[in-house]
Parts: sequence; structure tokens; C-alpha cells
Amino acid sequence: MTAPALLPLSGRRLPPLNLGASSFPHHRATLRLSEKFILLLILSAFITLCFGAFFFLPDSSKHKRFDLGLEDVLIPHVDTSKGGKNLGSFLIHGQGHDEHRHREEEERLRNKIRADHEKALEEAKEKLKKSRDEIQAEIQTEKSKVVQELKKKDSKPLPPVPLPNLIGINSGEPADPDIREKRNKIKEMMKHAWDNYRQYGWGHNELKPIARKGHSTNIFGNSQMGATIVDALDTLYIMGLHDEFREGQEWIDKNLDFSVNSEVSVFEVNIRFIGGLLAAYYLSGQEVFKIKAVQLAGKLLPAFSTPTGIPWAMVNLKSGVGRNWGWASAGSSILAEFGTLHMEFVHLSYLTGDPVYYNKVMHIRKLLQKMDRPNGLYPNYLNPRTGRWGQHHTSVGGLGDSFYEYLLKAWLMSDKMDTEARKMYDDAIEAIEKHLIRKSNGGLTFIGEWKNGHLERKMGHLTCFAGGMFALGADGSRDDKAGHYLQLGAEIAHTCHESYDRTTLKLGPEAFKFDGGVEAVAVRQNEKYYILRPEVIETYWYMWRFTHDPKYRQWGWEATQPGK
Repeated sequence: MTAPALLPLSGRRLPPLNLGASSFPHHRATLRLSEKFILLLILSAFITLCFGAFFFLPDSSKHKRFDLGLEDVLIPHVDTSKGGKNLGSFLIHGQGHDEHRHREEEERLRNKIRADHEKALEEAKEKLKKSRDEIQAEIQTEKSKVVQELKKKDSKPLPPVPLPNLIGINSGEPADPDIREKRNKIKEMMKHAWDNYRQYGWGHNELKPIARKGHSTNIFGNSQMGATIVDALDTLYIMGLHDEFREGQEWIDKNLDFSVNSEVSVFEVNIRFIGGLLAAYYLSGQEVFKIKAVQLAGKLLPAFSTPTGIPWAMVNLKSGVGRNWGWASAGSSILAEFGTLHMEFVHLSYLTGDPVYYNKVMHIRKLLQKMDRPNGLYPNYLNPRTGRWGQHHTSVGGLGDSFYEYLLKAWLMSDKMDTEARKMYDDAIEAIEKHLIRKSNGGLTFIGEWKNGHLERKMGHLTCFAGGMFALGADGSRDDKAGHYLQLGAEIAHTCHESYDRTTLKLGPEAFKFDGGVEAVAVRQNEKYYILRPEVIETYWYMWRFTHDPKYRQWGWEATQPGK
């Protein structure tokens, strides 16, 4: 499931401060927010000192009574004038000495409070003399200190685990000069994207390339969490862009902080941040990525605090409060979101030795297995309060897509031992093929969407990932149908290529129809756009890997040359 269309970052800036003399004409000018804050600090300090003086200075009358109580104790005195061994009389001891000592203590406390009061006033006066930038710098320094202290408290040493041996990262240059040239061009495109993000949006979640400024969508909250940095790490490493990889690692080590008051998408943060960090860890072996992934995972766990254990779509990283999207059917959670946590959470339990992550996702699976499915299909909406399906809408594209992908990959990731996941995948694919997959009049195989008992003959760009999924799942399929599913993957790849080839720029639309004479073409204006979605290229890649048919490489190259 790919992120929705990008929205501009909506943020608020602090009003400018002007602390010059002109800001206080006749001491009656309207004070700005930060000035009021500083003066309130001064006033609160003064009031605190006054109350301290009132309540905590020694009460001389009480001390006198207390001292008299001690002074009036009769201390036996040994009378030695007549032999010196009998207790003949009593003396009253220490009255004058103790009164003098308490007067000195009382004066010392008064002097200390007076000195503290004068010091606080002087510090406040010095603050008022400073510029806005100096004050903000001091505030930021104090915030950083607090954050560092919290990090020290939160950081727990993780148990050592064996790092898998990795192969194929540095496999040499292609022998074919044409392929080598094209591969270098793709690498150049990646470096171009990274360099411009580095220049204009560094630390922001995303970059607006035309406006040349950073921004954030609502899926990542309103904080600068460097989503682009984290999400790009594995690509940088695989492409051999190690200087850029180290830049990203340094930023993550020093700046990536999850103790922020931001409401984020559990799904998006899982696949892009936790998935990105874990991939970077497995590629490089750098511990910082593992540590950050575990820290973030802990922030997502409160999202699972629902009556059913189906997580909320959104969670506030600071408060842990969760909620669902307002547009989702009857307050439901979304299949492609709560169903796309399994791989990352299983790895988190492996790396930490803590079963909590594994248990969370396995609970989701067990709940889904118990539920009735209309026509064997998984609806896209499930209410986390009641455990009931929402609207009966099934899609292999948006809202459903990666749930099916993760079932298959859970089986593969377990070295094909997780037969439960494979069975769920096979059952789902059989129902999808029976109810959703059709051929158009022109012979194009497409995957429609099931809505309340009706098949909508529309296919989204997101659905195009399924060609690669069918090919990936061909080996191990039921009834020796490997050839059938590999062929199905090829047919979906062809249909999605047609959706690209039938446009002016040779880039595919967001969705395309198969009604009447219209095939693999966008009809509505709000579907005639391309937002860098990767699903079609993903299917080309899988089909190339499984078949080595050169047309898939060529189709991928065409997508990098729009309009040519």
C-alpha cells in the first residue's frame, strides 16, 4: 500500500520576538508571548521566594519554646565537695548559648533567601537583554539536554544475535555495456534525488522538488523525522553509494528522535521507518539502526490497545493515544495496514528476545482465521472495537494489497516453515482468482474490486504489484500450479505495461477501466496522474528475475524515459 498524494506541510511558527527598548514604551506596550513567559518566570520565582520566607524561615517564638523545653531539663550534677560521689544537686544547662545559636541560624537563612532572590532577579534582567535568537538557542539547548537524559533512561542494551551472511550486494559490473550504461544512469538518478533532498530538505520527511523545500504529510505527523533518509538507506547501500549512506547514518544517530508529540500512521511508520532501519541494519551491521528500530517499535505498541487487539491506524508517539481514519468505514481499521506488520515485528522479537512483537501480529492472524469471509474474500475494513467487518469491499489494490504480500513473504521468511501463512495466502488467492480476476474484451487480464456483491471493472496502479506476487508465490503453490501462477503474473505485467504504453508520457495512471471499448485507460480526471508509484516496475523486476525475458528490463527502462 503506497502513501497517498502528498499534502503541504501545515505548521505554525512562533511569533517574532523584539526585545529592544522600543518594545516597552512607558512600560505599557503589549508583551509578546515569549516575553510574557520570561516575566512569568520572574514573577513565579519571586512568589516562590516570598512563600519560602513566610513558611520556612524559623519562627523565633517556636524556637524559644522548643529551646526552653530542652533548657529546662534538669541535669544531675555530681557534688564533689563532700566526697564527690553522690548526686547531690541539679543544674539548668545551655539556655543562653542555644538562644544565640538559633538567632545566628535565623539570620543565615534570611541572608540566603535574600541572596537567592537577588540572583534570580539579576538572571531575569540578563535574559531580557538577550536577543530572540539567543533566547531560542538557550531554550533549544535545554530541550536537547532533557532529550538526551530521556534517551539515556530509555536505552536498554539489546541481546547479541547472529547477523545473517549477506551475498550479492557487490556482484560486479554487467558484461553487457548497454546494460551497464543503463544501470549507471539509474544510479545517477538516485544520486540526483538524494543530493537535492540533501540540499533543500535535509531532515524533513519529504521534499517538494519544484518549490525546493521540505515538507511532511499527515502520515508522519508534524515532526522532522527524516523519513526520506531512513527509507532510502537500503537503496543507497545496494547501489554502492556508501558516502551518502554514511551521511544518512550520521543524521539518524544524532537527530532521529521518537519522543515527539506527533500522530503518525502505524502502517507507514512500520514499513518505512522500522522496515528501513532493519534493512539498513542487516545490510551494514551497524547497531544504531537496530537500536532505533526497537525504540520506535515501543512507541507503536500502544496502538494495539483495543478491545480486539487490532491496532488503530494512527498513534501519538508521545501520548500513545490511538484512533482510526475518519474516512474509514464505520471507524474501521484497514486490512492492508494492520495486515502489513508481520515481517518487521517478527524480526523485532528475534533481535530483542522479547516475544511481545511476535505475539501482537500472531494475535491478528488468529483473529482473522476465526472470522467468516464472504466468498472467501477478506474485506478491507475491520472494526477494532467489535471485531466485525465493515463495508464489504475487497481489493488487491489500495486498502488490501500488502496484506496478501505479507502472508506470502512470512512463509518465505520462515524458510517455508510457516505453513499457516502459506495456507492463508493460497486460500485468499484462489478466492481472488475466482471472483476478481477477469479478461477484457481485448484479451487483457485484470483484477477488479468487489463492492457489496458487485465486481467493479477497474484496476488501480497499486494492484499492479500482484503480477510480481503471483510469480513469487508460484513455487510451492497448490496442485502443482506453479506454471499457471507464473503465467498469471506475466499477464498482469502485460496489462499494467499497456496502462503505461497507452498514455502520452508512457507513465501509468492512478487507476484504469475495462468498460466497453475502454481498456487500460484512465477515464476520470482524478485518476489521470502519476505519483512515482513503484508497483509496475516491481512486477517487471520479479518477472525479469524469474524468466530473464529481456522485455521486462526494456519496459523498466522505458519508464525512466517519459515522453520519448
